[in-house]
Amino acid sequence: MKKCLNYWYAALLLLLPLTGFVRNNDLYNVRLSAGNINPDKIFLLIDKSDYRMYLYEDVTLRKIYKVVFGNRDQGDKYSEGDRKTPEGTFHILNKRMDNRWTRFLLLDYPNEDSWQKFHTRQATGSLSSEATIGGGIGIHGVEYESGIRDNYVDGRINWTLGCVSMKTADVVELYEIIKTGTPVVIRR
Repeated sequence: MKKCLNYWYAALLLLLPLTGFVRNNDLYNVRLSAGNINPDKIFLLIDKSDYRMYLYEDVTLRKIYKVVFGNRDQGDKYSEGDRKTPEGTFHILNKRMDNRWTRFLLLDYPNEDSWQKFHTRQATGSLSSEATIGGGIGIHGVEYESGIRDNYVDGRINWTLGCVSMKTADVVELYEIIKTGTPVVIRR
C-alpha cells in the first residue's frame, strides 16, 4: 500500500511541469470550500525554493498559496533548533484552533524516513550523537502577538522554528477543507 502511494506521488510530481499551462494568478485568488472540493482527494506539495504550497485535488492543481519557513537556508532539517523545515512525505496528524497562529495543522514529523535520515547523519558524523531530532512541525498562520503579519509571507521573510507559515485567511481556508491523514510533500 505504501509503495502504491509513493508511485502515485512520483507520478504526480512528474506531471507538475504541465501546470505551467494554467493561469497561476487565478490560482492564488480562487476560494475553496468544503462544498467545491473533495477532501479525500487533496494532496499538498510545498516547494521551499519558490515559497509556494500547491493544493491538488487528485491530479488537478486547484490552488496556490504563498508560504514561508524557518530559515533562509533551504536545506533539509537536521536537528532540533536548526530552524530548518524538513523535507519528505508527511501526513496531517491533527488539526486545531490556535490562539497564537489562528490554526495549526500538525505534521507527522518525525516519521520513519525522518528518523532514518537523522540516524544516518549521526552515524556518518555529520550530526552530533548528542543532537535531538525535534518535532511539533506543522502548517500554521502568522503570529500577530509578536508583530508578524501577512506581509512576512508576501515578502518571503522566514521566521518560524521550522514550520510552514501561511497568511491568516489562507490557513483558515485550508483548515476548513483539509482532513487528518492528508499527504504533504515538502521539497526544495
